[in-house]
Formats: sequence, C-alpha cells, structure tokens
Amino acid sequence: MPHRILIVDDHRDVIRLLNSALDSLDHEFEIVEAPSGEEAFLEVSQGKIDLAVIDYLLPGMSGLELMDKIIKRNKEAQIILISGSKERKIKKSLLEAGAFAFFEKPISLTDFLDAVERCLELQRTVLPSEEENDEDSDAHKNLSGLLAKFRKNMDAQVIFLLSDKGHILARAGALQHGSLEASLLSALMGIFRAGRKISGYIHQETPLSYHIFPGGDQDVLLVPVSHTHAMVVAGERLAERKKILDLTDAMMMLKSEVEHVLNAMGVVRPSPAKEEEYLAAEDIPEEQIEDEISSDELEALFKQKTKIQTDEIKSFWDEAIDTQKTQEVEPDKLSYEQARQLGLTPEDNA
Repeated sequence: MPHRILIVDDHRDVIRLLNSALDSLDHEFEIVEAPSGEEAFLEVSQGKIDLAVIDYLLPGMSGLELMDKIIKRNKEAQIILISGSKERKIKKSLLEAGAFAFFEKPISLTDFLDAVERCLELQRTVLPSEEENDEDSDAHKNLSGLLAKFRKNMDAQVIFLLSDKGHILARAGALQHGSLEASLLSALMGIFRAGRKISGYIHQETPLSYHIFPGGDQDVLLVPVSHTHAMVVAGERLAERKKILDLTDAMMMLKSEVEHVLNAMGVVRPSPAKEEEYLAAEDIPEEQIEDEISSDELEALFKQKTKIQTDEIKSFWDEAIDTQKTQEVEPDKLSYEQARQLGLTPEDNA
C-alpha cells in the first residue's frame, strides 16, 4: 500500500514543486494537497496520513497548530515543517517543535527527498547511507571501518569521504541536522575545488588547504585527501584549541590510510598531466577572454603611437564645430576655443 503524503501550503507553485520532486523518487506515494490548515485537517480526518509537509504560515490556523492536531489524532504520522520566515524566534520555535525535519525556503530538494525517505524508512536512493553503499568489496569495508574507528577515537559526530563531484564514497555517523546534508556538503566541495585551484597556482604537489569552521551547532573540518577526494569531519567542540592539533595530526595519518585503500579500490591518483587538466577545466573559457590584451601586445601599441601635433588637434575641433552647425546644438559639448580657455587643450609646442 502506498504511503500517503499530505502537502499543506497556500502557494500553489510550492505544492507543485514538492509534488513533482516526490514523483521523481522510485517509491509509490498517494499525495494529497491542501491550501490551508483547516482543509488539511479535514483530509487527515478522512484517512491516515503517513507524512505531512506543512508550511508554517498558513491562512487560518498556523502550521504548528496543524502539526499538534495531526499528532494528537495520529501519533505515528511524521511531520516536515517548511517556512519562508527569516525571524530567529520563529526559526527556533520550528526547530524545537519536534518535527522530523525543518526546511527554510527556498527548499533544497535533494535534502527534502532524502528526509522523506528517512522518515518513512524507505530505501535511501537520494543520499545512500553507509550500510546501503553498493560497494561490497573488502577495500570498501576497510575504508568504512577506518572512518568509523577515527570517528570514535576523535569523538566526532560524522565523517564523510567525498569525491570532487560531491559523491559520498564512505561515511560514518550522521550530521546533527541531517536534513541539511546535501546543501552543506555541496558548499564544502565548492571550497575544496577552490582550494585545489590555489594549490595548483602555488605548485603544491597535493592540496593541503585545511578549512575549519568553529562554533554554531557543531564544528566542521574540510580536509583534502588528493586532487580528487576530500574528507569532512563534524562534531561538537572539535576546533577547540587544545583538541585541534591532535585532530589535525590524526587527520594526516587517516589521509595516508585512505589514499592506500582508494588505490586498492582502483581509484588511483591522477598523473601530473591529469592534475593540470583539473586546474585548466576550472579556468575561464578562452572565448570569454579573447578581447583581453596581453602585456606584450600593449607594449607594442605604445611603441607604435605617434605624437599628435597641436595643429592637428585644432583642425579636429574646427571640423567638429562645422559639423555641429548643421546639427542640433548640444549645450553639454565644448568648442575648441572654450576647451582652450578652460585649459583642456595641449599647449602649443612652438
């Protein structure tokens, strides 16, 4: 029997977007739509709801009021809250409301679909978990074991091994706010690619740009493994002064082990020529800079310039004045004589 999902939002385009996103999953759903809390609760009264996706700001009762009514009627129903409000007080109340996940508009559809699969306990197809990874080789098991052991030893919440395309090769643990996993990892890999480019400029053999984001809900570290892979570590108080040095040393050792396992999996380090291709692919396309002048070309232009005589300038102004007499007078233009009186013409060399 298909899971029944209720989408509640007074904006038709939001409902249409979420409906289309759910249709893209390889799961069977019965999707019910409602533009208000009152109509949504009527749908709940007429049949069991497995998941309700509720906008906070609705005409009539609020999203939180609707959530309470649904849970009182069906304690097994899962709730995902969404909101376009940027007020901290509202955001805090939504985060603490007890919903399975909370998303701010505009919604990351990748994170939203992953949350739907997790809360309905479906096979995860959007962001597969470590147990559902397709790789069954001993090498992959060793890799997952390495990450799990490191996570435990360093008291981290989660560690990911990612490719430069953003694919998760292995993971151990889970983020504190799993609903934001795709957005966070995508932003971090953008930083990784930028760091890789800078490493190329300064001729680093391997990217070594560690990035540390302390504070907030948890500390996050981004550590490059090679030109094509990076690790992300997250957890509470990882970036404390007395802990960060030990963590960095441990990451260096883990990095070496991970490279060894990647080689066993057939993920070999790119050749120097290939590494140059990675950097070149990130440069501005040549057709977009074809109008730029090189320093050699600019120097040649300066050498070719000839000195313009004062009488040539005067002749130009006289010709311009004659032309202006046949056209409409434009008060914002000066005659040569006016320009000379204002000191805007070159002095006579004679």
